[in-house]
Amino acid sequence: MELRSLMLPPFKKIQMINADAGMTCRPFMTWSGIGSGLKLIQSLALGAATLFVFSHAAMAEEVADAEFAALQADAKESFKKGVAPFVKEYCLECHGNRRTKGGLNFEPALKNPGESSAARKWMQAFANVNAHDMPPDDSDQPLAEERQQFLESLGKIKYLSAKDPGPFVIRRLTKVEYGNTLHDLLGVDVAVARELPDEVAGQGYLNSLSPMQTEQYLGIANEVLDRIWPAAGKPPTDSQNRLLGKPPAPGADEHESAKKVARSLAGKAYRRPASEAEIGTLVGVFDLGRKNKLDYAGSLRLMLKAVLVSPQFLYITPAKDAEVGKKIVALDDYHLASRLSYLLWSTMPDAELMKLAAAGTLHQPDVLKVQVKRMLLDARSGALFDGFGAQWLGLMDLDSKTFDPKKFPQMNPELRRAMYEEARLFFDSIVRGNRSVVAFVDSDYTFLNETLAKVYGLEKEVTGAKMRKVKLTNENRGGILGMPGILATTSFPNRTSAVNRGVWVLEQVLGEHVPPAPPNVPALEKQNQKQVANLTLRQRTELHRTNAVCANCHKILDPIGFGLENFDAIGRWRDKDDTGGAIDAAGELPGGKKFSSPKELKGIIAARKDDLARNLTEKLMAYALCRQLEGYDKIVVDQLMKTIAQDGYRMQTLITEIVTSYPFLNRRVQD
Repeated sequence: MELRSLMLPPFKKIQMINADAGMTCRPFMTWSGIGSGLKLIQSLALGAATLFVFSHAAMAEEVADAEFAALQADAKESFKKGVAPFVKEYCLECHGNRRTKGGLNFEPALKNPGESSAARKWMQAFANVNAHDMPPDDSDQPLAEERQQFLESLGKIKYLSAKDPGPFVIRRLTKVEYGNTLHDLLGVDVAVARELPDEVAGQGYLNSLSPMQTEQYLGIANEVLDRIWPAAGKPPTDSQNRLLGKPPAPGADEHESAKKVARSLAGKAYRRPASEAEIGTLVGVFDLGRKNKLDYAGSLRLMLKAVLVSPQFLYITPAKDAEVGKKIVALDDYHLASRLSYLLWSTMPDAELMKLAAAGTLHQPDVLKVQVKRMLLDARSGALFDGFGAQWLGLMDLDSKTFDPKKFPQMNPELRRAMYEEARLFFDSIVRGNRSVVAFVDSDYTFLNETLAKVYGLEKEVTGAKMRKVKLTNENRGGILGMPGILATTSFPNRTSAVNRGVWVLEQVLGEHVPPAPPNVPALEKQNQKQVANLTLRQRTELHRTNAVCANCHKILDPIGFGLENFDAIGRWRDKDDTGGAIDAAGELPGGKKFSSPKELKGIIAARKDDLARNLTEKLMAYALCRQLEGYDKIVVDQLMKTIAQDGYRMQTLITEIVTSYPFLNRRVQD
């Protein structure tokens, strides 16, 4: 039977995901009838305690709001004196209404500097002015004091943003989440979702269903039902009994029985209580099946199919509509349970989360923190690496990245899997072990099997296919900077790239914004090959830096990249490069910090604890919210960083702070 016309209606408002609290007191307990005195006393005691907590939270929020108001006033004055005059003097001639070079126009940003649409412009301006790429060399140049005041004032623009949890995204389950949810709900293999297309990291997911996607979901629903439904004449399967219960006795009201099944089934599949309208729609599907001569079980199968292709199953949705007139509301506890579970486990909430959601207590800070701790210690938290960690480290495409088969025949599927698994186990050890984020950069262990141990030169110490924790004695190794999978993804197919590795460290590890390369700058391969034939890769790159357009950025990027040049394109240690020249890993970073080896470079980067933690906090928060961070989000990150730093930058504290943050717990319902 066709279900296309029966699929539940789409949501009124669906947005594009880009890839980056007020608390209300609920009734404590219903008291009815005589003989419930003890329950009433317990209720009042709980209420008093809860009100005590809420009142302190409200007081803290009032203090925070007062501080925010003062910072906002200072930011307005700073913008007026340090940003607006600079932009008008040095930028508008090329980046205004009359001329918009590079598609960049600062005039709207000057009028509304705190709006989200201006954030990207200010970020680009900061990066270019800080690198001395702007104003151009052939234009009037600001005094050093003017440039510094401009940069410092830009750092305060976030305070011009209104207190806002940001745009609310009703998002569709990813391919992995969809497969995991089908497994946890129905017991089928997660591979049932294998035919769905992979999401494109960084470009977002269009949260609508195309006709092709609809057909795919219908096809998967049919396959799932075929797996869990018994053949004709066979007794019900365990999954069928668990989901649908026993059939009604002869003469019983089938319609009422189907309604009970619909309520139970929808509550599990939608991860929240279904509304009466939603239940009515599902019962209507059951009735349609009966009218078309399907038996009771067959009609329930049709109803289950309707559930599996419904937007309520495919999307993460609130349990109830927001109060009319409210612009910002707290997430209901069911919605919070799903947001939390799909963040940490990439699957539906378990029974404990649903129980807390039903009790209306999950949103309470102490309860929520306990749940985060429990979930991170669960093996399912390994999904956080596959969803977030692999994207952060740039390993999503390692399995398909091209390498020169003559130079690197070792880069077979087995080695690529081991590289990915090393990063996954390492990430998991830091999260579940509650280690400092600094351990991502500076650590004395990793995870290897025999295949990957050959890259490390440890094939005599590590044998067999099983990955295991290995103590490292070479201090140039340890941490993500010396990890073969990452070194490989930041290389070209046939050689290393100091630029790619430098950009990766700055952007992915330290959170700095690197301006894009200017147009028409030739690659190293375009150099006169006769002139550079006897030069090392470092010498060729330094020759490239003689171009004044390239020099400012490369003087920051290149030293970091060359500090890792002892690692070849697949992460093996070497003392000479491809030309036979000796590797020179020495360099100097802004501020006069010098190094001569990967070990010393790691030490310099590891010392920037606050930058490491802030970058990871911002990237994980953007992932958790399914959108880019905006103005007020940056203020929230400032607040989180205080607690994170006080606890030694520990990973579980970082995650807990994000989950208990204002943007994670609230949503905007009106623009």
